[in-house]
Amino acid sequence: MHETGIVRDLIRRLEAVARDAGAKRVAGVAVRIGALSQFAPEHFREHFDEEARGTLAEGAALRIQTSADVTDPSAQDVMMESIDLEVPDDNGEGS
Repeated sequence: MHETGIVRDLIRRLEAVARDAGAKRVAGVAVRIGALSQFAPEHFREHFDEEARGTLAEGAALRIQTSADVTDPSAQDVMMESIDLEVPDDNGEGS
């Protein structure tokens, strides 16, 4: 299913960013869903929760913004807007 591939790719990118930053986990992520994408916010959230299971993104707070602009060049896309990481501080504790 195309939707699963989109979300799976997002999870892979989140994990790569988290690993590169030395993060313990992805605490949150904000995405923007284009007006012509195949996702309703609830549908995206279901796919995200399923694909994140067992990864650094499991349990991440998901913030979804939707666009109504069908003329936007990214109207068919799902875009990652920001990532919140839990990175250990100098004492080894997360922040």
